[in-house]
Amino acid sequence: MSEGNRFEQVDNAPDDAMALVLRREGDRLSGCIACPASATGGRLPKDFQGAELPLKEAFRAAIKFANDWKVPLVVIDPDALWQPAWGTLYRDDHDDGAA
Repeated sequence: MSEGNRFEQVDNAPDDAMALVLRREGDRLSGCIACPASATGGRLPKDFQGAELPLKEAFRAAIKFANDWKVPLVVIDPDALWQPAWGTLYRDDHDDGAA
């Protein structure tokens, strides 16, 4: 993937974006996609929850679905499984409500 790709890391899935959720369960690393219908402007009739996939497959599927459904993509990565080859993962820290 291109070095120019940037993805925002969040702790919770927002109502206005698709989330790629990366997780570790023992030795198993996986990812899944969650997209609320509210994020798609009517393109999805109900909330979507994808099956767990290997990390790279989950990442590729998230990119494809985000492009197809024209929704923003965020990443939930509590176990630090993000791969640098996928792009830059950043956190928008000024969203904490502080003045």
